[in-house]
Amino acid sequence: MSALLLPLLLLLLCLLSLVLVVLRGRRRREGEPPLINGWIPFIGKALDFLKDAHKFLEEHKRKFGDVFTVQIAGKYMTFIMNPLLYPSIIKHGRQLDFHEFSNSVAPFAFGYPPISSKFPGLQEQIKRSFLLLQGDSLTPLTESMMGNLMLMFHQDYLDKENGWKSASMYEFCNSIMFEATFLTMYGKPASARRHSGIGMLKNDFVRFDNMFPLLIAQIPIWLLGQTKAIRKRLIDYFLPQRMSCWSNVSEFIRTRSEVFEQYDTLRDVDKAAHHFAILWASVGNTVPATFWAMYYLVSHPEALQFIRQELEDVLRLSGVEFSKDKEVTLTQEHLEKLLYMESAIEESLRLSSSSMNIRVAQEDFSLRLDAEYSMAIRKGDIITLYPKTMHLDPEIYEDPETFRFDRYVQDGQKKTNFYKDGQKLKYYLMPFGSGATKCPGRFFAINEVKQFLCVLLLYLDLQLEEGQSRATLDSSRVGLGVLLPAKDIRFRYRLRSI
Repeated sequence: MSALLLPLLLLLLCLLSLVLVVLRGRRRREGEPPLINGWIPFIGKALDFLKDAHKFLEEHKRKFGDVFTVQIAGKYMTFIMNPLLYPSIIKHGRQLDFHEFSNSVAPFAFGYPPISSKFPGLQEQIKRSFLLLQGDSLTPLTESMMGNLMLMFHQDYLDKENGWKSASMYEFCNSIMFEATFLTMYGKPASARRHSGIGMLKNDFVRFDNMFPLLIAQIPIWLLGQTKAIRKRLIDYFLPQRMSCWSNVSEFIRTRSEVFEQYDTLRDVDKAAHHFAILWASVGNTVPATFWAMYYLVSHPEALQFIRQELEDVLRLSGVEFSKDKEVTLTQEHLEKLLYMESAIEESLRLSSSSMNIRVAQEDFSLRLDAEYSMAIRKGDIITLYPKTMHLDPEIYEDPETFRFDRYVQDGQKKTNFYKDGQKLKYYLMPFGSGATKCPGRFFAINEVKQFLCVLLLYLDLQLEEGQSRATLDSSRVGLGVLLPAKDIRFRYRLRSI
C-alpha cells in the first residue's frame, strides 16, 4: 500500500502546485512591461477585452503607458499601443514569429492536418501559390470577377421592372459576393453557369462563420453543437472528384490542387479542407468589407454622387460607352484610376476593421522598441498590435469617428502622410495585417469591392429605408478582421433612368 501511496501523494502535490500557479498567475520580472493578471484565474481580462477591446486598451494605456502585458484566456499578450513603435515589432523575424500561431490555429479551425515534416516542401509551395493573387495574375482574376458580378446582377437584380425594391443590405452583399467570388476562384459546373447548391453552401458557411471565433479560441468543435457536421458538409463540397468536373477554375486554385496531388499522404478530405480554408479567406472578410463600403456611401449621398461621377468620368475618358441595357467591362486600369472610391473603401475599413497583428516570442529576449526603450519578453508570449486604436486616434485622424470618403486623397494624389507626436507614421492603415504576414489577397479583395460598387453606382439608385438606427459593429469577432454589423440594414434600390 505504501509503495502506491507515495507516487499518488507526489502526483497530488504536483497538481496542487499547478493549481496554485494558475490561481496566482505569473509575476512581473524586472525589465518586463506592466502586468495585468485580472482576478479570474486563467480567464484573466478576457471578458473585459471582448466586451469592448478598444475601450479596454485605451483605459490601460492611460494607466500603464504604451506597452503592457495582459492575461487573456491563459495567454499573456503584450500590447504595443504606440504606432511609432510598430516597425520595431514588424521587422523582428527570428525572435517573433506568426507561423507558430497560424500553423496551429488554422488546422484546428478548418479540419486539415498540421503541415509538418510528413509533407516536405508543402508549406513553401502553398506560400508560393499566393503570388498568383498579385501582379500580372491579378488581371485574369479581375476580369473573371467582373464577368461573374455582371452575370449575377443581370440574372437576379437588373430586371426590367423600374420600381423601388427593398432588401437587407448585408444579405444583399453576401449573396452576390459569396457566389461571384466562388465562381471566380473555383469555376463553374460542367453544364451550367452557376452552381445549383450554392444557396445551401452559403447558409452552411454563415453558420460555420458564426462559430469561427470560438474555433480560433480553440474551443473543441464537439462542444459547438452542429458545427462539426456543418464543417464536414463544407469540406465535402471540395472533394477532388467533385472539383474535377468544374471548368474555368482560377490559376490560383488549379495550382494548389496540383500541389496537393503531389502528396500521397494527403487524403482527399484533407485537400478539400485546404480548399475550404481558402473559401473562408476569400469571403470571410471581403463580404463585411463590401457591406461597410456600401453602407457608408448609401448613408452619405453626397459621397455616393461624387464617386459615381468619378467612375463615369473614368469610363468616358477611356472611351467606354455605358448604357443600362448592356454589360460594362471595367479593367484593372480603370479600377486603379478610381482614387476617391479607393479612399472611401479604405475609410470604411478604418472604421470597421478590428484585426490583431500577432507574433509569438520564440525565446526569452530583450526587445528593443526604439533607441531608448527595450523590454524583456518571455518565450511563448504573444506580442500584439491592435491597429484599431491607431485608426481611431484623434491625433492621427481628425474627427476619427466620422466617415470622410476623401480622407486618403490630397491634391489629387493618394495621401500617405499621417503623423503621431510630430513624426510621420510608416504604418497608418492596417486592415490587412503587416510585414511578411500581410494578407496576400488584399489587392484582389480591394478590386472586388471596387467592382461591386461600380456595378451598383452605374446601374442602381440606392436609398436607406427611413426609421432605422445607424449600423453598429458586432464585437464578437474582435481581432479577426472586419467586423460584421450588429444587425442588418434595410435599403431600397431601383434601376437608374439613364
